[in-house]
Amino acid sequence: MDHYVPVKHISLKLAQTLLERAVLEAETIGATVNVAIVDASAQLKAFYRMDGAPLLSSGIAQRKAYTAAAFGLETSAWYDMIKDHPRLLHGLPHTPDLVIFGGGFPIRYKGEMIGAIGVSGGTEEQDEQICKAALQVLEEMDA
Repeated sequence: MDHYVPVKHISLKLAQTLLERAVLEAETIGATVNVAIVDASAQLKAFYRMDGAPLLSSGIAQRKAYTAAAFGLETSAWYDMIKDHPRLLHGLPHTPDLVIFGGGFPIRYKGEMIGAIGVSGGTEEQDEQICKAALQVLEEMDA
């Protein structure tokens, strides 16, 4: 019988690298955003609020990261999963900290989820683009 389960978490160094790449992408596309990185247990690991980023979006970025880590899937996937189920569509979005629109992605390395990233402050498309740009760091690490 196993008495524990080993869990891998994102390092602070990698979290900072992802934040820096996200901010670079945001600056490139002219967005002013908040970026949150959580570990595999959905606990905040690192956070940037760009100068001028919407204050309300700081919490949204953290909730996007939390949702992505808690379920291991992109936040944008939620709407399509629940849109044809009225009870879920009207009830589930009221779950504390659950976000059902784009801008949150799990962070996977070598097949294991080690954390998640959430971006908020731009359009939904910009938030997703910024996340994807940050996640490119992982592909570059193995190149």
